[in-house]
Amino acid sequence: MNKPELKISVFSDYICPFCYIGHHRLQQLRQDYELKINWCFVEIHPETPAQGMPTTELNYNDAQWQSVVTSLNSLIEQDQLPFKHEHQFTTNSHKALLLAEASKPLGADIFYRLHNRLFEAFFVDLLNIGDEDILRQIASECGIADSVTEAAITNNAELENHLQLYKEFASKAQIRGVPTTIIGQQSIPGVAGLTTLREAAAESLNAVS
Repeated sequence: MNKPELKISVFSDYICPFCYIGHHRLQQLRQDYELKINWCFVEIHPETPAQGMPTTELNYNDAQWQSVVTSLNSLIEQDQLPFKHEHQFTTNSHKALLLAEASKPLGADIFYRLHNRLFEAFFVDLLNIGDEDILRQIASECGIADSVTEAAITNNAELENHLQLYKEFASKAQIRGVPTTIIGQQSIPGVAGLTTLREAAAESLNAVS
């Protein structure tokens, strides 16, 4: 029996740990649906240097940061995801987003190989995905041709335009942060529970049937 097709848009960034969790939760919907996900990449900390910096230098006060860490640790434990809890580093994600965008025309297999690897590299292997040489290594591991990689991480007006369009899309949809998942008419901010995702999926399909 063929699974029903479900179209989803997700606003996401590879340096966002909640996006990492949200991505894995979405994959559970594949048991019941043929997912068509439009990954809309939105850079959350463009001010961060490519060499990276400690998360303590982000614009959070102590209470805000402790709340973030507590929530993150709880979700990671619930989902039993690999994650280095000593991760206290952030970086500039711009070129990683460009690389991911460049991989989309190469097909779902290669895109998701890269997509998963970028999250894993940052949150499990503690690699600086803002570093061009590390991005080249990751791309090569994922079977992406050097020419595609170089075109992505150098000044590529077409790919830059894609990111700008995602930013404009987010603004028009009044999206305030990542991850945000759009299923049908529902915009779901943050890391959604599987029940919430399934209910939104069912409602979306019922609306068009």
